Amino acid sequence: MATRTQSMLISPDAFPPLPSLTDAVAAAASQSLNLDDIQGDILIGMKKKKEQFIFFSIHDVHSFKKSLKILALAITNTTQLLDVSRQPKAMVNIAFSQTGLNALGITDPLGDSAFTGGMFADAAFLGDPGTSNWVSAFAGTSIHGVFLLASDSTALIDIEIAAIKLLFGSSITEKYSLAGQARPGDQLGHEHFGFMDGISQPGITGFTVNPHPGQTVIDPGHILLGENGDPIARPAWAKDGSFLAFRQLKQLVPEFDKFLTDNPVKEPGLTPAQGSALLGARMVGRWKSGAPIDLAPLVDDPVLAKDPQRNNNFDFSHPGSDPKSDQTRCPFSAHIRKTAPRSDFNPVNVDNHIMRSGIPYGPEVSHEEAASHVTKTERGLAFVAYQSNISAGFRFIQHSWANNPDFIFGKTDSTPGFDPIIGQNAGQARFVSGLNPQDANQDITLVNDFVQSRGGEYFFSPSISALKTTFSA
Repeated sequence: MATRTQSMLISPDAFPPLPSLTDAVAAAASQSLNLDDIQGDILIGMKKKKEQFIFFSIHDVHSFKKSLKILALAITNTTQLLDVSRQPKAMVNIAFSQTGLNALGITDPLGDSAFTGGMFADAAFLGDPGTSNWVSAFAGTSIHGVFLLASDSTALIDIEIAAIKLLFGSSITEKYSLAGQARPGDQLGHEHFGFMDGISQPGITGFTVNPHPGQTVIDPGHILLGENGDPIARPAWAKDGSFLAFRQLKQLVPEFDKFLTDNPVKEPGLTPAQGSALLGARMVGRWKSGAPIDLAPLVDDPVLAKDPQRNNNFDFSHPGSDPKSDQTRCPFSAHIRKTAPRSDFNPVNVDNHIMRSGIPYGPEVSHEEAASHVTKTERGLAFVAYQSNISAGFRFIQHSWANNPDFIFGKTDSTPGFDPIIGQNAGQARFVSGLNPQDANQDITLVNDFVQSRGGEYFFSPSISALKTTFSA
């Protein structure tokens, strides 16, 4: 097989770079982490160029296990992705739902009630307006697992898919698939609303080398089961696995753009177009370039955005500013503040973190959609989050922070409102304050959800050694 000379991963200037293989191996040794045994998608982050998710159910357990034992030899690990010459033509990972574990006869409890119950049972808790808008395959518990395949070429992914389908044959049935791809040209690394995504990820002790300024470093056990920082008793075979929360999030881009155009922030010296851009930035907490509004409060700063030594080096506090009332720079309700409050907690919160590894899906906005301000073709984010405890990770962040209008707590405005981007109120209107820097207490009503859940599932991504033994025995 020919050796790669070009990485399959993307690396926009704004992203903190991954460690070199040599540095990562040295860091892992300090924590006794075995990067060769950890599936590659877990720690890498939002760096895939193209990705395919294939959700399946198992019909012939005996045949499936025989095929899985073979596939386990080809599962992509973390060290492979850190060295271009060792990267495969296409990354292959696999994860299982609770019903998938049941089908395989794996009965050891993993110590995570959300995973055990599945996302379908969690829909109301997550704020979804029922499940009628869910992809039909997610509306239930019939999905047993998911293959994750990534590369820099759709053709290479298709070759791997064909090989997997040949290997597993009739032992599985494909329930649903979703293709994702990084956006083209100067939108590389940006999600469909246009904002650079993936700048702020936690550093992991034993993996992250030379954390960037402003990057919160957490113990590996917050992401990987059985490692330092994971306080829950787990089966021995679950070590170095991680829970994967998958959500298909539809984005109404033309409608979002229309809302910004119709409601520009009025600031002295700003044109209406600049005021609209500022409104979007205050809703997200970053400009489309990725520059944080906490450091660039009125106009975008693309140079700052491209500098990973500066673009995450903020904590919402400023000398002479009252942290309980001051929203002139960044609203308490801004998406990046609601989901990562930084100095709004003292000490800084290290317990509720996730590793995001999602990717956009769907086409670019068409001329017709832009002109009519109406979405005709679905697009959005294939949201993927890894954590060792779903109820302290994705589930907590969505329910207790993004969907909670009283959070962030302890402010003079006791109801900062919903996260204007991902906050959900069971399909009902949401209110948001802080978006108007001239009157931070003004509530703005968002009648529509610009991000809509299409469902998903909770999975467990086992270690490669577990795939070779417990899962294929």
